[in-house]
Amino acid sequence: MAATEMTDLILQNDWYAVIDLVTQSVDSPHSKRAYSRALIDFLDWYDGNGRPQFSKATINAYREQMLTNGKSRSSINQALSAIRKLATEAADNGLLPPTLAYGVERVKGVKQSGIRAGNWLTKEEAEKLVNTPIYRWQQEEIPVMKAIRDQAILAVMIGAGLRRSEVAGLTWEQIQQRDGRWAIIDLAGKGGRVRSVGLPPWVKVALDRWAEASGSINGPFDDAQCKRIFRALNKDGGLAGSVNTKGGGRTDGNLTPQAIYNVVKEHTLAAGYINRKGEAALAAHDLRRTAAALALKGGADLRQIQQMLGHASILTTERYLEPMRSLQVTAGDFIQIELALAGN
Repeated sequence: MAATEMTDLILQNDWYAVIDLVTQSVDSPHSKRAYSRALIDFLDWYDGNGRPQFSKATINAYREQMLTNGKSRSSINQALSAIRKLATEAADNGLLPPTLAYGVERVKGVKQSGIRAGNWLTKEEAEKLVNTPIYRWQQEEIPVMKAIRDQAILAVMIGAGLRRSEVAGLTWEQIQQRDGRWAIIDLAGKGGRVRSVGLPPWVKVALDRWAEASGSINGPFDDAQCKRIFRALNKDGGLAGSVNTKGGGRTDGNLTPQAIYNVVKEHTLAAGYINRKGEAALAAHDLRRTAAALALKGGADLRQIQQMLGHASILTTERYLEPMRSLQVTAGDFIQIELALAGN
């Protein structure tokens, strides 16, 4: 069968079904969602351009279109990674000639100029955010259980540099004392890498308050549920158990990564960290960036920060910290100009 005929056949059988092959080949829920969105956007463009041959030339054209549309370089590279994966899976399953797949796999990404600074908080700003749930409870805006739980969530994100998926999956069994200090033991992070992270005393205090308030360790639920630290709450602040949802599913009473994201967004807005569009000026990942920034400023060395964040390479940690380092002392600090000021 000719290459063009094979490509047309896949499209007629529905390319969208091939997306499942891609998402099933990656483990991270975040990667599954990101790849799915990227491939749907690509296929919309593909259909709108008359479904040309699925080839290196076509993908290069899409790459140029994304650049023209002002899409960020990181988003473009993520989309190209998903498309390369699509080509590989299609070829492996006999849906695309290997020659076409090989061409697509060789499409180059776009070079990223510079390093994105992102957002991070000062010590004073971080302290305000961590305490915002308690301030809101004192003002009777939220129930006390929610205030204590959310403070503990923000504490482990800022004090231990955890990703939101890691926070959602954290269990009480992982909180252990080693060498006279408390730590999170055997934390499975990105790429299946396992690390242990020391807990600052104030983070342990926040976790202890949540354990006491919720009775999570020996609560009224089965052992499997009680192992998870962060639980969903009812509107009145009580612990939510396993319930059937309106959609026919069943929740286990534990918080999801999306729920952690929502907690961060809620208290970021309440703390007044808002951008010009009236949106939250911080995302959940910015708290992880804040942990790195505060550790760096406090005197932690590169290896210690790498261990906390769970980076496979210290080069990744260096790139992560570069924006923070570069803004501590800048070239402009050595340019001294005396201004003549207008009077009042």
